[in-house]
Amino acid sequence: MTAESMTGPELAESLLQDTDDESVRAATRLLGAHDNGFWLRRLVEDRTLETAADRPLVKRSGAHRSVDWDALGRLMLTLGWSRRASRSEVAVLEVAASLVGGCAVRLRQVIEALDGAEFRLVLRAMEEAASGRTP
Repeated sequence: MTAESMTGPELAESLLQDTDDESVRAATRLLGAHDNGFWLRRLVEDRTLETAADRPLVKRSGAHRSVDWDALGRLMLTLGWSRRASRSEVAVLEVAASLVGGCAVRLRQVIEALDGAEFRLVLRAMEEAASGRTP
């Protein structure tokens, strides 16, 4: 099955086959749920983003693939990486990267950029990431 033929959530699950890290799972699922996988599709297919990061944004290990969160963090430090994305799309990607530890977010900017449905997706991802932590 190709990325084009999958729903966003299906694409997210296909990128999670080898991880039990709840933060990575939450971040990847957030990207899959938002706008039917807008960012996951771009990370898999957009060679312009890959060139800007100077390496692939999706790691391949045999038949398995996963988001390369270090490469994504590197991408987010390059100028112009978000040119083809809306404020809310950028906010969702920043929150996802933040869940994995690759990006600091300004919550006020995130809140102002998201609509109600997007905000609930972010809250769900934060709850999922927190469920894997031990107090």
